[in-house]
Amino acid sequence: MTHTMLKGSNVPVEAAAVRAVLRWTPGAGVPDVDASALLLGASGRVRSDEDFVFYNQPRHPSGLVRRLPKRGVQEWLTDTVEADLGALDASVDQVVIAASSDGAAFEQVPDLRVLLFDAAFDEGEPLAVFDVRPETGEETAIICGELYRRGERWKFRAVGQGYPTGLIGLATAFGISVEEPEAEDEDAAEPGASPEHRAPTPAQDPPAYGAPARPSPIPSPAPSAAVPPVPEAPPQYAPLHAAGPDSQATVQHRQPSYGYPPPAGPPPAPAAGHQGPYGYPQPAAAPPSYGYPQPAAAAAYAPDPHFALPPQGPQFIRS
Repeated sequence: MTHTMLKGSNVPVEAAAVRAVLRWTPGAGVPDVDASALLLGASGRVRSDEDFVFYNQPRHPSGLVRRLPKRGVQEWLTDTVEADLGALDASVDQVVIAASSDGAAFEQVPDLRVLLFDAAFDEGEPLAVFDVRPETGEETAIICGELYRRGERWKFRAVGQGYPTGLIGLATAFGISVEEPEAEDEDAAEPGASPEHRAPTPAQDPPAYGAPARPSPIPSPAPSAAVPPVPEAPPQYAPLHAAGPDSQATVQHRQPSYGYPPPAGPPPAPAAGHQGPYGYPQPAAAPPSYGYPQPAAAAAYAPDPHFALPPQGPQFIRS
């Protein structure tokens, strides 16, 4: 007879050895599920780390609790734990049957169920069935049920208690010592450690040959597109707004002012052997500003000192 269990209910177990089968429906987005078992003493904690049976330690040292390979049964996947209850040491008070998910929470695992069978039979009706439903949906590890002693007999209780901290959180809750990966390098990180034993920080690690340089955490500001950079002028091309004339120039040129005529007088002759930029010869006189013709020299319009008015007529003679 199969007992369909509700959360918190319990049934007696008459079999000397049982097989607890986790079953769920796989599919896209469904994480992998692993069964595990913890052997607890009277204190409700493991007696040692060897009392944890899971995928990296699939068999208890006594051989009485073991994890079997996963199987596909019709449209389901199963993961199984077997326990020889009648042969377990008297110091083992409970065997906790748990499930953990890899990559997502149990809200993504449909049709999760634990079925308890008599291990003496390969097939047959289960002794008990419990549909495991997560309470919050954030659980990544769930205690599906527990086998526990009542005097000389064993019972099975439907639990359904979840942990959002995964298999590690479940294991540490029952006293398992979990090694953190960073713990191995703690001695190397001590301030007093010698340099050859101190773990290098990421900033000290040289980049591999041919690998791209590690980007800086603070990106350099990009130049503004609105204001293009002004290239520096060569020494022979002094900018017009420079303060004062170029003291190193061979010929000092006075620039015309926006089309106004320059002062009278011939332009100074260039020094002998003077060449302009890039070796090209320069004209003797500066070209007119903006293409306008320049006025003649002021001396061309000076009055002639020998100029005299013609004789005046009688109408202009004072009487």
